[in-house]
Amino acid sequence: MSYHFSNPDDTVIKSYLKEAQTIAVVGLSKRVETAAYDIAQVLQNAGYRIIPVNPKLAGQEILGESVYASLKDIPVPVDIVDVFRRSEFLIDVAQDFVETDAKVFWAQLGLEAQDAEDFLRQAGRNDIVMNRCIKVEHRRLLGS
Repeated sequence: MSYHFSNPDDTVIKSYLKEAQTIAVVGLSKRVETAAYDIAQVLQNAGYRIIPVNPKLAGQEILGESVYASLKDIPVPVDIVDVFRRSEFLIDVAQDFVETDAKVFWAQLGLEAQDAEDFLRQAGRNDIVMNRCIKVEHRRLLGS
């Protein structure tokens, strides 16, 4: 039997997007041709503060924001952690996530992992979205 994550309903996802101000984007790089860059830029243009997380680029800037090596290094509150790393690495991000005050763990379209979900739920962190594009959901639920 294959694993399939069950997302919260639209009302919950919409509330995540409406209440969020700061979105950490894990796996964001300077390559403008990537989906992560495009989506981060769209979210930034929609009024969110984007915080890039990429250990290889820590200390540099992407989209005018300082890049951090890890979620734990971000000095401001984070509402949503949007993950652009392959499914097998979601557990690593989940482990960093639970050591922060970030509210929502969001894995991009095509990404889901049962070990990450189980770990987050055991840590009492139940605000999880997987296998959904945050840009598509934002446009669909908030109309922008």
